[in-house]
Amino acid sequence: MPEDITATQSALPLAGVRVADFSRVVAGPYCTMLLGDLGADVIKVEQPERGDDTRQWGPPYRAGESAYYLSLNRNKRSLTLDLKHADDFELATQLIRRSDVMIHNFRSGGAEALGLGYPDVKTLNPRLVYAQISGYGARGPEAHKPGYDLLAQALTGLMSITGPADGEPSKVGVAMVDVLAGLNAALGILVALYERQQTGTGRLVETSLFEAGLSSLINVASNYLVGGVMPKRYGNAHPNIVPYQQFWAADAPLVIAVGNDGQFARLVRVLGRPEWASDERFAHNADRVKHRDGLVGAIAAILVTRSREEWLEHLTTAAVPCAPVLNVADVLSHDQTAANTMIRRVPHPALGEVPLVANGLKLDGAATPVYRHPPLLGEHDAALRAWLNADEDAAHDLTDDT
Repeated sequence: MPEDITATQSALPLAGVRVADFSRVVAGPYCTMLLGDLGADVIKVEQPERGDDTRQWGPPYRAGESAYYLSLNRNKRSLTLDLKHADDFELATQLIRRSDVMIHNFRSGGAEALGLGYPDVKTLNPRLVYAQISGYGARGPEAHKPGYDLLAQALTGLMSITGPADGEPSKVGVAMVDVLAGLNAALGILVALYERQQTGTGRLVETSLFEAGLSSLINVASNYLVGGVMPKRYGNAHPNIVPYQQFWAADAPLVIAVGNDGQFARLVRVLGRPEWASDERFAHNADRVKHRDGLVGAIAAILVTRSREEWLEHLTTAAVPCAPVLNVADVLSHDQTAANTMIRRVPHPALGEVPLVANGLKLDGAATPVYRHPPLLGEHDAALRAWLNADEDAAHDLTDDT
């Protein structure tokens, strides 16, 4: 551990907040990683021997640790408990009593079957903020089903609007609904902790993959609710803005995002067709949407005549929003990534140094620190079990180097 781990964590906004994390896979661990990044003491409860499902999600692995698991579990400690074993269950209840937040994503009815439903836990610790992430919510015809990001993307309509216009529905390239559900849960937890300062009592916080995915449809759902038109796939284009999509230059793809008529006028000057800015077919966005095919085809025919770098230089100079289409290797090595301190290199007892992508949050201009590596399975069992077995009044507070 870095020598300044205590000072680093204690300076963060959530220092002193303890999180009993019974979640696994993506949404819950993403939520608790964010809380840990902000200084919360996150104790990750895992099944003995197997641990979090994502520990097996690979390759790639490094020294037995999966890249997937590493991406979601920094700034936490690992405690293995068999919740069906009486002694381990008692330790779990001790952890809940000594925590400010509990989070889980047990299948519907799973927490209640274990004796860890909200009514049970509220009796143990009335100040506890109790958060649960489910697949589809606590009620309704789908509530009893297991939830995964792919299922949520399919059921919420997200897949139906993603992919080539003339192709098949497609999922987003990462577990975006899981990430959104994790963000929703983190927001709910922070609100409940803020409220507890006034009321002294905790609150039940609920979110689901289904609700996160559905709420993410924003303008697409509104287009249907307000306009009554069935949304369709536009590939890399936009249903309400033109031109706002990918194009090909002579050698590589780029995107152009024209958000208003002034930007369109600057774009067409760069393209050598300034008269389009006053053409009644293209002068305003609604006109451009109506005449999408003709305009996009004409722009595309011009862009393929020069290299991407040439176009990006001219468009940027003219203040037309644009960007190259990068691959993952490109963006991870990009100067903007470095300038925003988005890659953190974390010492790890088994892996040496592990590069991790930081969260997208800055506090007073500084990136949140990584003060604890993604834990090995059960890495903190001895210290945590000793602490949980000790009399609460007599036990020393859990220190940052255990």
